[in-house]
Amino acid sequence: MENFRRILILILGLTVFFSQKSNPVFGHEEDGKIGNVNFETTCQDNVKSTFNTGVSWLYSFEFERSEETFWSVLEEDPNCGMAYWGIAMSIWHQLWAPPANYSLEKGALALAKAKELTTLSEREVAYLNAISEYFLDYETKSHIERAQAYADQMEALQTEFPEDQEARIFYALSLLASADAKDSSFSNQLKSGAILESILGDQPNHPGLAHYIIHSYDYPGLADNALQAARRYAEIAPASAHANHMPSHIFTRLGYWQESIDVNLKAAEAGQAFAKGAALEGRWGEEIHAQAYLMYAYLQGGQDEKARAVLDDIQSIISFSPNNFKVAYPLAAIPARFALERADWEAAAGLNIEPEWFPWSNFPSAEAVIHYARAIGAAHLNRPNAVIVEIKALQNLQSLLSEQEHGYWKAQLKVQIMAAKSLLAQLEGKEEEALDLMRQAADIEDEVAKNPVTPGEVAPARELLAFMLLDMGKFEDALLEFQKALVAAPNRFNSLYGAAKSALNLGKLDLAAGYLGQLVKQTDLSLGNRPRLNEAREMWVKLETQKPN
Repeated sequence: MENFRRILILILGLTVFFSQKSNPVFGHEEDGKIGNVNFETTCQDNVKSTFNTGVSWLYSFEFERSEETFWSVLEEDPNCGMAYWGIAMSIWHQLWAPPANYSLEKGALALAKAKELTTLSEREVAYLNAISEYFLDYETKSHIERAQAYADQMEALQTEFPEDQEARIFYALSLLASADAKDSSFSNQLKSGAILESILGDQPNHPGLAHYIIHSYDYPGLADNALQAARRYAEIAPASAHANHMPSHIFTRLGYWQESIDVNLKAAEAGQAFAKGAALEGRWGEEIHAQAYLMYAYLQGGQDEKARAVLDDIQSIISFSPNNFKVAYPLAAIPARFALERADWEAAAGLNIEPEWFPWSNFPSAEAVIHYARAIGAAHLNRPNAVIVEIKALQNLQSLLSEQEHGYWKAQLKVQIMAAKSLLAQLEGKEEEALDLMRQAADIEDEVAKNPVTPGEVAPARELLAFMLLDMGKFEDALLEFQKALVAAPNRFNSLYGAAKSALNLGKLDLAAGYLGQLVKQTDLSLGNRPRLNEAREMWVKLETQKPN
């Protein structure tokens, strides 16, 4: 029975390959549009070009395409052991949520098949041994333990084969995959970025270099280092939806909203083309990921009508391919952001967990986003009992997350619970307790590196703290916290608005004018239907008319 089950898993992989092969994949045969990669193997000469195509898709996190391509290599050359490596690498989405056990078993079986071959070079055996560390003992070892074991093997591999630049690039990625989310020094990220930058001059059109440089510096204070790579990546691999989207990670970190909008529109278009070409049954997760960043950018630019169109589109979808966390998070975050960023507290308090058919029980940290938004909305509407209900829901969801497997999201749930309790304390007239809780929440949030799936927190705790201080009339403290929030997230609409109001209350007119000027500038395409935006524009006009001639 066990052998039969394993055979079925391998047949499943082949079935996926053959079913996709009959449907042309957008960009699959478009030479020069996914970047230049030359990964040496002992495979037959007639499959080496196809193998490099698979690696190119792999570098751009187009995992469905890369796995399909590696299966096609095996069809032509069953002794190409590195094609099994490619399949296993396609199953482990290194910077995304860990794969399910059935996927891990499929990867382990593929690697076992590769190790039966006698044609492998010493270098290829090293690659297979490295990736095997992630798939071995997955039932007893945690995801992070296996990710670190793989990184250790890749460090040794790139040292043993110093001329192999592909090994150094994959080692740099392994540093990101095994990085401690609570390491505020970003030691792994900076080391990864340095490795990648040292190779960039030799391979300027390599998709992995531009891509992983962006991920290495996708943090406040580091993003400037990746601006050049961000502006190049989509040019290197325009057929990749993910390559079109990834620059927006850096544009988001720097507050370049229109540039983020532009690239995510292209990414969504490429994602739709892929779904059509591959005959997917539902909307592709990569497109939905781009829509999440698109919604965030539209809202920061005050383009609420276009943001509403994104929301309506997402809520009209009847199926996704696949139903993974990259879909679950946008499904929760997009409606939550649309309410919270516009200070529509009734809408926030009334959010539903939709669609009902989606397997939310598999994604407790995504579902938590809705409960958090509800708590914030209810607090602003002075509904303490409703806030208590949402706090209990958040606590229940937090209990479902393990520290080792979900460290980032476990920390996020802690922040959300503390922030909700802070808002409840404020409703109860406990000002000092409210401020203390929200400061703790903000400090914890600052210590945890942002997850790539999200453009930012749906309601940054530092910004919530600043608005709380503003409401209490503590204008100096409020301004300081808004300024801290703007360092972490430049040009955030609500932080600019709050900083301007704080400065005005302090009589710091020039400072207020600076914040308002930026807000007016970045919302020049807005139709002005948001109350806070209309107020900001009125304040700006008033300050401008008061200036001496």
